Amino acid sequence: MYEFFAENLAPIMFASLIVVLLIGYPVAFALAFVGFVFGFIGIEMGLLPINLFQAIPDRIFGQMSNETLLAIPFFTFMGLILERSGMAEALLDTIGQLFGTVRGGLAYAVVFVGAILAATTGVVAASVISMGLISLPIMLRYGYDRRVAAGAIAASGTLAQIIPPSLVLIILADQLGRSVGDMYKGALVPALMLVAAYAAYIAVVSFVSPAKVPALPPEARTLHGWRLAGRVLTALVPPLVLIFLVLGTIFYGIATPTEGGAMGAVGALVLAAMNRKLNMDLLRQSLYSTARLSAFVLFILLGARVFSLTFYGVDGHVWVEHLMTSIPGGVVGFLIVANLLVFFLAFFLDYFELAFIIVPLLAPVAHVLGIDLIWFGVMLAMNMQTSFMHPPFGFSLYFLRSVAPTRAYRDRITGATIQPVTSGQIYMGAVPFLVIQLVMVTTVIVFPDLVMHYKSGAVEFDPATIQLNVPMPGMEAPFGATPAPSFGGAATPAPTFAPPPPPSFGAPQP
Repeated sequence: MYEFFAENLAPIMFASLIVVLLIGYPVAFALAFVGFVFGFIGIEMGLLPINLFQAIPDRIFGQMSNETLLAIPFFTFMGLILERSGMAEALLDTIGQLFGTVRGGLAYAVVFVGAILAATTGVVAASVISMGLISLPIMLRYGYDRRVAAGAIAASGTLAQIIPPSLVLIILADQLGRSVGDMYKGALVPALMLVAAYAAYIAVVSFVSPAKVPALPPEARTLHGWRLAGRVLTALVPPLVLIFLVLGTIFYGIATPTEGGAMGAVGALVLAAMNRKLNMDLLRQSLYSTARLSAFVLFILLGARVFSLTFYGVDGHVWVEHLMTSIPGGVVGFLIVANLLVFFLAFFLDYFELAFIIVPLLAPVAHVLGIDLIWFGVMLAMNMQTSFMHPPFGFSLYFLRSVAPTRAYRDRITGATIQPVTSGQIYMGAVPFLVIQLVMVTTVIVFPDLVMHYKSGAVEFDPATIQLNVPMPGMEAPFGATPAPSFGGAATPAPTFAPPPPPSFGAPQP
């Protein structure tokens, strides 16, 4: 029994973590608890050094001094200021008027506003709750099918997961050891394609079942001509300018993601002041929510560090690598199993938990197999996006359920009685959009160039071309002269690591 436990401590530790999480303990404490318990067991069994936990302070301070993670509170604060200053309501009203004459116009407005909010807030809860409170009553008022309306709102809110400056992309870049700017560049095209796919689904519904997504009646179209143009300029242009300013400086290397986030936070304060919405109550609520989310992320990260310290000490990473590389099918088999693992764990874990627990285990295997980690991270981000849409556990569905009407009410505009939205209608409405997300994951796998364009313009070099000219003692060349190569010419270059042959999915790391 002792020998079996000693040889299989890593899989037993991982299985114990899953059990503790399923019991319902908070993720941060579950990670730290399992790490400490198995660390002491390993020390008592002589499998781990007695001073193992002396490395914990260094790991904690190492994470707290990570400047990349500072982008999380900055972008969160920016999004909360914009969302609570009334920007979402103005955007939905303006774009709804623009598309008012088109069947499905309100649903298109929800999708496009969801994309804009995703690029400004980066927080799924804020996007879903804002659009649920503002757009759902309007869609119900004018006869939208409840499943289509609920699905469009829930799915559009999850765009904050994949559209830069997504918080999960920042965390994935940190966990994969890659640039946040490269992760943003790689995710941009797939994210825009996902927005287009949502809009295409609504277009199909409008042709197949036009009664489910009617156009606005004439009396509801209150803005026309120059009044409408003025609303577009005041409601739509400022947030778009802020988006391009923040992301543009990051994409072109002018600012780091942390600096871009700080600039975005200042820009959000300026926009709120311009709209005369900036006050102490708004600042207090936004700062409180930012601190709460940032502490939530940091505690999960610290718990993950304790867990990984013990897990790596018992060669858990070696066990995972052997397990995943022995899957039949090579790279293709690994990608299939990795995506299925993330998809099913998303029923129980949210994207932060997946990023801190699963990604560090899969990333070394992907690197060994020669898979580009930026491409791998974008693929996982799109897969993890489904965690918000899984009936009945998806958080996006919970957020919408919290603001959707649960009993019949009288509409304040038309005076008609509006029936409630049931949980079953929300779940059924999410299914088509969940299928679209899975199709996009497959598309990213089959067409890696959708992500690999992030390398365009990057400076690449071959380490074998580096030459070292070392002059012999006493043979230094005079100032301004070119020294002759010693030892008969250029020094032999240092051995370089030869990566595996490029797989068919993604490109190897340079």
